[in-house]
Amino acid sequence: MAQNPSAVNNKKEVPDRRTCILDTVLDAIGSTPCIRLNHVPKKHGVCCDVVAKCEFLNPGGSVKDRIARQMILDAEASGRLRPNQTIIEATSGNTGIGL
Repeated sequence: MAQNPSAVNNKKEVPDRRTCILDTVLDAIGSTPCIRLNHVPKKHGVCCDVVAKCEFLNPGGSVKDRIARQMILDAEASGRLRPNQTIIEATSGNTGIGL
């Protein structure tokens, strides 16, 4: 199977989470790895690379960790959220988990 030339050179260096020491838990959001699924394509006759983005490796285990972080940063930057204010999020969904 021929590989896509643009896909060969776009590997991003991902820090080893076992040895990397981050300043805060917020620094662990994002940079989740993509894992090549080797057996699924072969089993189903798919002739391309199939990869899965491991969002469950975000600190909250949620696919919404990135957006939750950005919502807080935007609210702080605009002055809508100030120190010592309380955030009330009326959800049991992934965004609430991320917050």
